[in-house]
Amino acid sequence: MADAFDQTGPRADASAIGRWNSAFAKAAPSLLFALRLWAAVCLALFVAFWLELDNPFWAGTSAAIVCQPQLGASLRKGWFRMVGTAVGAITIVVLTACFPQDRIAFLVLLAFWCSLCAFAATVLRNFASYSAALAGYTAAIIAADNLGATGGASSDVFLLAVTRASEICIGIACAGIVLAGTDLGGAQRRLAESFANLAAGIMGRFDRMLALAEAQLPDTKAERREFVRRVIALDPVIDQALGESSLVRYHSPKLQTAMYGLFKALDGWRGVATHLSRLPEDARRQGAHVILRSLPSELRSVLEAGSPALWIADPLALRRVCEAAVRTLIALPADTPSLRLLADETAKVLAGMLHVLDGLALLVDAPHHRSLGARGFRLSEPDWLPALINAARAFLAIGAVELFWVATAWPNGASAIVFVAVLVLLLSPKGDLAYGGALAFALGIVGAVVCAAAIKFAMLPALQTFPAFCAALGLFFLPAGFAMTASRQPIVTAALTAMAFNFNPLLAPTNEMNYDTIQYYNSALAIVVGCSVAPLAFLLLPPLSPALRVRRLLALTSRDLRRLAIAPVLPTPDYWESRLYSRLTALPDQATPLQRAQLLAALSVGAEIIGLRQIATHLGTTPELDAALNHIALGHSTEAIAKLRQFDDRLASARETGTEVTMALRGRSRILVISEALAEHGAYFDAGALA
Repeated sequence: MADAFDQTGPRADASAIGRWNSAFAKAAPSLLFALRLWAAVCLALFVAFWLELDNPFWAGTSAAIVCQPQLGASLRKGWFRMVGTAVGAITIVVLTACFPQDRIAFLVLLAFWCSLCAFAATVLRNFASYSAALAGYTAAIIAADNLGATGGASSDVFLLAVTRASEICIGIACAGIVLAGTDLGGAQRRLAESFANLAAGIMGRFDRMLALAEAQLPDTKAERREFVRRVIALDPVIDQALGESSLVRYHSPKLQTAMYGLFKALDGWRGVATHLSRLPEDARRQGAHVILRSLPSELRSVLEAGSPALWIADPLALRRVCEAAVRTLIALPADTPSLRLLADETAKVLAGMLHVLDGLALLVDAPHHRSLGARGFRLSEPDWLPALINAARAFLAIGAVELFWVATAWPNGASAIVFVAVLVLLLSPKGDLAYGGALAFALGIVGAVVCAAAIKFAMLPALQTFPAFCAALGLFFLPAGFAMTASRQPIVTAALTAMAFNFNPLLAPTNEMNYDTIQYYNSALAIVVGCSVAPLAFLLLPPLSPALRVRRLLALTSRDLRRLAIAPVLPTPDYWESRLYSRLTALPDQATPLQRAQLLAALSVGAEIIGLRQIATHLGTTPELDAALNHIALGHSTEAIAKLRQFDDRLASARETGTEVTMALRGRSRILVISEALAEHGAYFDAGALA
């Protein structure tokens, strides 16, 4: 008994040490971020104090806003914040120059500019969206500092714009220095791992489906639809990686094309799976066997292993293998439309993987290589209605506060305008999360008012040195930064973020501190009022719900597909694919797997229609094809399938020679893809009619 008792002590101590180590390992990232946040704010304030700027707290505020838990996100956000600040400062100077004596015109155009920025923030994505929002509320900040009790422009606006922009840029630079010096970054590695995991997963499941098709074809619908959701989630991760490397940023279209390559691979997988499920057992076995036999053994071994590490280890070698497989499949002798379809759709899967491997080669710093052309920038907004609603809301909310300010001559009304502009512009792109975010932000503002008052009036009067001042700031920023990253509740995180962002403007540290409590609480009241108007604006003019946004995206895609079927001038396949990829990326998380599958099927049908119309023009069979496409335009999928079958008989009975034989066979395989998609999603393709 004594021996057992003696052994319990060391075991208990080891267990306690293990628990402490585990807890510290979990808390270390949050603690490190809190230290970075505090250091960035202190450094920005030190530089601003040293330069004797008018309002050094804007430098500290900018440093707090730019700080993100990931290095790439922080640097990317800082760059776009600089751009947005410059655009907003230039705009307010131009407005002042155009309307130096017209108060009403100046305020109306300020509200209109903010509405334009809300529109742009909704159309753009990620940190570009943030930059557009910042251009709007930067103009409001400079205007508020430059206007009187009831509005009206001042001739000092240019110097004020330069000063504010300088203060903001100092904060951005200081945050970048602290983060770059304490964080080696990992967004590029994480993105490479995400691409590799998705590529290995998609190709592994695709290979498994072909292997099992000879015995019993597995149902892969749920797997494909889940992969679509995971590919959509890559978009913000790509934006973070762009912030860490100038080389990656220079080749950013290649990463976007890699993401689209995953969609293309899923589209090809859908075509193969759908066709195999409709074949008789013998034909299914034979088709799957021929396709598997056409794949190089090196590729099969990688696919069967299913290891993402193999995709990262040497993406260029794997790319050469995939490229050879694509050429083999395209040139594969096929005597039936069914086999031609299986070969072409499998080649589409591998062609999508070529783009993914190009992106992986960039992310793992592989040597320069010749790659498929990456898509350039093309503005393809999935749906303009949310952007228009957000623009209208911003104009009405800011205009209402401006009107109240002018009517009441409230001395702190300008601050209310600033904060309603900040909240409305920043949260408009969040969709259905905007109202909850605005409430959480307002709650965070109240907490920041209390914390700033406690430090400003209870601690700062007794402090004489800058290190002591920094220690006082640490009492707020260290726990706030730790809680921001440690919290798993979005509302709590939003409230803490609002507290961290607005602590400096409330504290308002300057070279000569002002401890007037009346002035402090008047300013705090204006901020609270501005933050209270924003939730009211989202409540009275709410954004589109996720369900309605999904229905609109599907309806707009169906409309575009019908127009494509009878369009006198065909768009390029690249244009159609880019348009559909943007809608796939814009799908809310609440979209059902079936709705994602419908959008992917529309992508496939549109691309096949473009190719089929080109083949029909070359073979001189356009009238027969138009008869089938007219039924697609009218939303009659059953009749369209029957007409496509007649067109298939027409191509089969034609006596072409040479390359026309191959073209006709490829046209018949496209007919199969369209017909099977219409049969599988007939309810979607038949919904509505072409106006």
